[in-house]
Amino acid sequence: MIKRSNYNIIKRSLQKKEVTILIGARQIGKTTVLREILNDLSKQRELSLFLNLDIEEDAAFFESQQILLNRIRLEFGNKNGYIFIDEIQQKEDAGRFLKGIYDMDLPYKFVVTGSGSLELKEKISEALTGRKHLLHMWPVSFYEYLDYKTAYKYSDRLQDFCSIESNKLQLLLDEYLAHGGYPKVITSEDLASKVDVVNEVFTSYITKDISYLLEVRATDKFVKMIKLLAVQAGGILNYSQLASDTGVSLDTLKNYLWYAEQTFIISLIKPYFTNAKKELTKSPVVYFNDVGMLNFAAGRFGRFNFVDGFVFQNFIFTLLNQKYSTPLNPINHWRTKDKAEVDFIIHIDNEAIPVEVKHSNLKKTAISRSFRSFINRYQPSKAFVINLSLKDTMQLNETIIEFIPYWELIF
Repeated sequence: MIKRSNYNIIKRSLQKKEVTILIGARQIGKTTVLREILNDLSKQRELSLFLNLDIEEDAAFFESQQILLNRIRLEFGNKNGYIFIDEIQQKEDAGRFLKGIYDMDLPYKFVVTGSGSLELKEKISEALTGRKHLLHMWPVSFYEYLDYKTAYKYSDRLQDFCSIESNKLQLLLDEYLAHGGYPKVITSEDLASKVDVVNEVFTSYITKDISYLLEVRATDKFVKMIKLLAVQAGGILNYSQLASDTGVSLDTLKNYLWYAEQTFIISLIKPYFTNAKKELTKSPVVYFNDVGMLNFAAGRFGRFNFVDGFVFQNFIFTLLNQKYSTPLNPINHWRTKDKAEVDFIIHIDNEAIPVEVKHSNLKKTAISRSFRSFINRYQPSKAFVINLSLKDTMQLNETIIEFIPYWELIF
């Protein structure tokens, strides 16, 4: 069992009256965490009920609010209880359905989960405005991966492990970059089993989220787009070229991209600019939210010799995204028309901080011309160069440039 760091966050949310909504991609461990919590509640002699809308027998209780309430009262009587509903996106107009029950002010706490469908993320969330507690679950993080792979021996000393066991750390990094963070991929013992799992995850995503829920008919073209995105991950997205290569119209391509982003497979990061005349303002950069899925889509899953700088850069994106990105201050990239570019711009205390990624064991402090260009133009108080091992600082004008080993980002 992989211990998930958001377990306690989800557990604490049980004390809130609002409906807890746990969102995330398919098969990243949402149901497993809920079953752990159910087990804990059982040990504490708390009443709980688990329903899965993928199961026909359970789905029958959602034909009306009254039918569901009758099922709950059969289980709980007039006592307080916890109701866990998995795959809630299968229920049509689920937001209004849950809102009606919530507004009855009954002694029940609802926790609902589902894959990143538009119904779940948009319609349900909107209908429950002021009545929900939204939590996002990502694939297994590198921190969780290290803790699991070291058999939880160093749970309170993982930072020491990273700084002391550099050779073991590098091997674990290589494994993670090759296979990614889907739980069943991690726990599968051999490469063939891992390939089977990631193939099943992707197939399920296409057939259930993209084809069934979002009603995309040309799934072959959607899959082709995902494969093309994997090849150019970390690069500037050319909409017209991608549409042509995919074989769809520009409008259809943009819909597909939106679907892929809303279902948590990819993230599109927009450019940072203050001078629209000099900087490119409409071209995002694409990253995958799991490096294993990136490798699978690119046809190189599990092949360690294909773990290159772009895969490492995508990995750093996932770390930065979970640590620094917020709806009001998402991560950006920076590029000017004369092709000066910076990998990431993060926002700390309302300041734009540049981040450069180097997939190498740097021996000394040095920065690129583009990085220097951003610092000279915007004069940030600090800047980061993320690399494999060097920890040091240098100063350029008033900017302190910190060289940071990648593993420090996980703490």
